[in-house]
Amino acid sequence: MTDPKAMNLRFPDPAQRAAIAAAAKAAGVSMQEYILSAAYDRATAVERRFLEGFQKSMARSGAAFAAEPSSVDADAEQRAAEQQARRELEGQDRGHAA
Repeated sequence: MTDPKAMNLRFPDPAQRAAIAAAAKAAGVSMQEYILSAAYDRATAVERRFLEGFQKSMARSGAAFAAEPSSVDADAEQRAAEQQARRELEGQDRGHAA
């Protein structure tokens, strides 16, 4: 019976298997460890590229919001105008309800 935890290391291309076996031997690790390590390195490289792109996107977004602070944070004058407009609308609503 085969070990269920063992990795299937069959390669359709004998040259590919030989190249991986030689690289693993040169690294001083088993073929399984070499392949898993290479897969992990590739996955983390993809993750790093994604995170770098995400950080650049966040920086661009932050710069866009910083360029127009009044559209995000209303100043006192704008807040007062909004409150006045709200009071006027509420007054109109009460007038229609009566």
